[in-house]
Amino acid sequence: MCGIVGAVAQRDVAPILLEGLRRLEYRGYDSAGMAVLGPDGALQRLRAVGKVRSLADRLAREPIAGTTGVAHTRWATHGAPTENNAHPHVSGERVVVVHNGIIENHAELRAELEAAGYAFTSDTDTEVIAHLVHRELSGGSGLLAAVTAAVAVLRGAYALGVVSVDEPGRLVAARSGSPLVVGAGIGEHFIASDVGALLPVTQRFAFLEEGDVVDLGRDGFRVYNDGAAVERPVRTTELTADAVERGEYRHYMLKEIFEQPAAVAETLEGRLVDDRLLEESFGTTAPDIFDGVRSVHIIACGTSFHAGQVARYWLEGLAGVPCHVEVASEFRYRRPVVPADALFVAISQSGETADTLAALREARTLGYRATLAICNVPESSLVREADLVLMTRAGPEIGVASTKAFTTQLVALMLLTLALGRRHALDATSAAHLVRELRELPGRIEEVLGLNDEIRAIAERFTDKHHALFLGRGAHYPVAMEGALKLKEISYIHAEAYPAGELKHGPLALVDADMPVVAVAPNNELLEKLRSNLQEVRARGGELIVFADEHTGIQSGPGVEVLPVAPVHDAISPIVFTVPLQLLAYHAAVFKGTDVDQPRNLAKAVTVE
Repeated sequence: MCGIVGAVAQRDVAPILLEGLRRLEYRGYDSAGMAVLGPDGALQRLRAVGKVRSLADRLAREPIAGTTGVAHTRWATHGAPTENNAHPHVSGERVVVVHNGIIENHAELRAELEAAGYAFTSDTDTEVIAHLVHRELSGGSGLLAAVTAAVAVLRGAYALGVVSVDEPGRLVAARSGSPLVVGAGIGEHFIASDVGALLPVTQRFAFLEEGDVVDLGRDGFRVYNDGAAVERPVRTTELTADAVERGEYRHYMLKEIFEQPAAVAETLEGRLVDDRLLEESFGTTAPDIFDGVRSVHIIACGTSFHAGQVARYWLEGLAGVPCHVEVASEFRYRRPVVPADALFVAISQSGETADTLAALREARTLGYRATLAICNVPESSLVREADLVLMTRAGPEIGVASTKAFTTQLVALMLLTLALGRRHALDATSAAHLVRELRELPGRIEEVLGLNDEIRAIAERFTDKHHALFLGRGAHYPVAMEGALKLKEISYIHAEAYPAGELKHGPLALVDADMPVVAVAPNNELLEKLRSNLQEVRARGGELIVFADEHTGIQSGPGVEVLPVAPVHDAISPIVFTVPLQLLAYHAAVFKGTDVDQPRNLAKAVTVE
């Protein structure tokens, strides 16, 4: 959601800013722009509605160059996607601002500034920041002091990059509620929403924390918090620029689907010894904390919420630990009753999801035994603020529709099930068997990926469809929910998921020959119940697509297409059965001609409420 890049250098920064925006496209946006200060301090700005390539085309026609600058991709919150509303925003041709987040008190600030004589040219909340900084500069403040004073009156979430024609070799940035990193070079320094934007120019980063204001020049940077200088160590990332390239794949999403065997193997690496789990993988204090855990409360959003719902079946059915799963955006606005010795688990791919992060902060005040973050970004706010952490190690995920992040979250949650189950209902023999199944999981996923061509052929049937229904039972109901979410996210086909047993309680009214029904059929104790549910669909003329364990005996026939999936342990099967649903959604979207990696209206990292 929105993206920021900024640079202070001795060379022209316009190409660096443009490449940074390209690398932030996955976050979701509807317009783009950049502004640079030339060697003489002159302000130059270009903005464009649509993709970064539109900005690049304009830059080719109207070249600008400068050694200090900021750039931005905007995901509209206040005001429609228009050039006037695109960032950067300026005030008095003197101050330039880019902003991620939402300023909640912008209306009152706007009224105050208008009364002081400032004219607004956009509908955004961001423009108030530019005018606030301008007002402080006009009163005699330097840029650092002006930005510090401006953010002091803001309510809401923000990551800011600010430059001024008064100080052309300087960039001031600030963060509260939205992520921002500093990139350290030799004779040049940068800011960005995440490290991926800057990998072509540096692998050395400092990660800003809540309330930080950073003052960057060519030769260094200083960070302040609450008016005092603070240290934010520079770390070298292992990521490289090549890590976020598509390679031979048509889309990032397809690449990331096929990376899942390696990603799952990486999630397990070093955490299993012989047939047991190394509980210290969650943190050195994890064994002592787990000893006292009596229940689990999982908070997440979107795909991560579905992972939590699968984990509830595992934690209660395998580990014997009560588990409650809740959407993060709802958690903060009710009064939860916290059981004694409850473990709070926050799941997020980015670690910057606003609702999940806010829920974690709320939980720290409510008396949970401990907080645990399951996350893919080691430098994220969620990771830094939780008591325990388990990194999913999925690697960069560029496609907005999450794939390998989801499967690695499930693996991480199975590890948590093993850790807690050892203290409750999971005996050593069963635990050892699950560990062995986890070791074989990458190979199981490879086998399912071998169905790619068959799934592509089936997906072509969705080209003229507008609705679809997904069915699952038990732990595969959340898998069906994830399959429906993937289809609607990237193909724009309306899709719903139901527990198969709920068909007769309403959804059967929707079933006809024009609504494909996708079912997940593992070989478990619910199989016969599921068979009956599938017959209910066929009896009403519904077209069935069934991903079935080879041993179920379910066969293709009139109106029924069965894709056999190699047998797998029931507990692990939700992870395996997720993969063909991802491929189905991907190929359906390709046939529909949608923007697979950057679906409309969506953002990769949702950093506002």
